[in-house]
Amino acid sequence: MSSPVKISFKSFIKIDRRKKEAIYMQIVYQFINAVKSNLLEQGDQLPGSRKIATELQVHRQTVIAALEELQEQGWVKMQANLGTFVKNPEIYSKQNEVKKTFQQPPKKASYHFRKEFILDSPLDEHQEKFYFTDGTPDARVISTEELGRFYSSVMRRKKNQSTVFNTDKSKLFFKNQLSYYLNLSRGFHLSRDYLLPITSLEQVHSILARLLINSGDMVLVEEYSYFLSNMIFNQAGAQIKTTPIDAEGMDVEYIRKHFKPGEIRFVYLNTRSQYPTTKTLSEQRRKQLLRLAKAYDFIIIENDIDFEFSILNKKESLLSLDGADRVIYIGSFGRFLNPGFQMNFIIAAEDFLEEAAKYLNVYGKPDIMMKKALGELIHQGDIHRYQRKSKKVIAERKEGFAKLLDLYFKNQITFEVPDSGLAFWIQFKKFFSLTELQKKAKEKELFIPRICLYQDKKIRALRLGFAHFNQQEMETAIETLAQAYLEVLDKN
Repeated sequence: MSSPVKISFKSFIKIDRRKKEAIYMQIVYQFINAVKSNLLEQGDQLPGSRKIATELQVHRQTVIAALEELQEQGWVKMQANLGTFVKNPEIYSKQNEVKKTFQQPPKKASYHFRKEFILDSPLDEHQEKFYFTDGTPDARVISTEELGRFYSSVMRRKKNQSTVFNTDKSKLFFKNQLSYYLNLSRGFHLSRDYLLPITSLEQVHSILARLLINSGDMVLVEEYSYFLSNMIFNQAGAQIKTTPIDAEGMDVEYIRKHFKPGEIRFVYLNTRSQYPTTKTLSEQRRKQLLRLAKAYDFIIIENDIDFEFSILNKKESLLSLDGADRVIYIGSFGRFLNPGFQMNFIIAAEDFLEEAAKYLNVYGKPDIMMKKALGELIHQGDIHRYQRKSKKVIAERKEGFAKLLDLYFKNQITFEVPDSGLAFWIQFKKFFSLTELQKKAKEKELFIPRICLYQDKKIRALRLGFAHFNQQEMETAIETLAQAYLEVLDKN
C-alpha cells in the first residue's frame, strides 16, 4: 500500500460557509472533481479524518460524513485497520466496457415458460405488391391528414388550457357522442351507461372471455367461423362446438335438437354477415334464437362489426329485439377510417360493463386525446360525411369485383354479392388444391392468406376481401388469380 498522499486538501477543496449547501457536500463535490482531474488517482491513500478536518478547519464529523457519502457513491473505499483509498468508478466502468462486449440473448431460453399453441396466429407476413385479405377497408379513402386535423385541434386546446386536463370529462364526452351516433345510425335508444368503448377487437374478446368463461364451459359458434374469437375463447378453457349454417344463417333448430337446457354458456355469432360465408341470419331465426336463449338459459354474443358496411341496414339486431336481457352486443365505430381512429365497443347490462371496465387497466392508459378527437368528429358531423363517402366507394368496388369475377371465372365458381361486409364468399365447382392455388398465385406476385382458404370434403372456397383495392389493383389481382387457377387445373 502507498503512503497517504502529500497533496494539500486545501489546494482543491475550498469551503464557502455563505453557501446554503451543506459543508460535507461541498467537500464531496470538490473531492470528486479532484479525482476526475487526476489530482487524486486510483489507489491513493488518504490521510486520516482528523488530519483532513484540521487542514480544512471543519469538525471531524463533517469529514467523516463526506467520506461515507463518497464511499456510497463509489469514489473511496474505507478498509478497517488499513485506511481510506481513492477509487475512480469511471475508470472501472470504461475497463468493463472494453472487456465485456454485449451478448445477444440466446435463441432458446434457459428457463421454463408457458407455451400456448392455441394462440399461434394464422396470419401470414408477405412482400407481394398485390394481396387479398379476408375483408378490410381502404384507409386511403378518407384522408389521414384531414383526420389529423381533429387530433391536432384537441392537442392545441389542451396546450392552451391553464387548468389540468380533465380526463374523466373527456371520456364522458366521447361516450355521450358515441351513444348519440349509435342511436341515430342504428335506431337504438341507448344511454352512455350501457356502453363501453374499447380500442381493439382483440381486447373486446379477451375481456369477454375473462368475464364469462370457466374451464369446460360450452361455447357455440357458427360453422367455420372467426379464428380470432375461437382462439381466445379456446385459450380461456371453453369447449368450442360448431353449429351448421345455411342460406338463412345459423341453424337454430340444430341447437334445440342437439343440446340441453343449461348446457350452453353462450352462443357467439355475426347476425349481419356470417364469417366467412357472409350469410345473414333471417328474421325468423333471430326470434327463434332469442326464445331458445331464454328457454335453454344461455347468453348470446352478437358480433355486429360489419354494420357500417351494410347497404340496407333493415334487419334489426338481436340487441334491438332483446333489450340486452340475454344479448351482449359487440360493435365497431369508424372502421372505414385510418386504423388509428377506429374504436370498438360493448353494449350490455350496466353492472357487467362496470366489471369489464376494470380489465381495461391491464391494457395501459387509454388515448384520451384520440377519444376526444373522435367525439369531435361526431359532434361536428364530419363522421356522417366520411361514412357516406366510404359507402359510395365500397358499393362501387363491390359491383366492380362481382363483374370481374364473372368476367374471368365465368361458370367456374358460384358466389352471391354480399349485403354486408367487405368480402365475397367464392365456391369453386371443380376439385383442386387451394394450397396449390395459393402457391401458384404467390409465384405471380399475388398473396392469398391462409385465413382466406376453406377446403374440406364439402367445400372448396375462398373468402376474398375487395374493399382495400382500387379499380386497377382489383383488376390485376383477379386476372392474376384466374391465371393461377387455370394453371393449377392444367397441372391436374
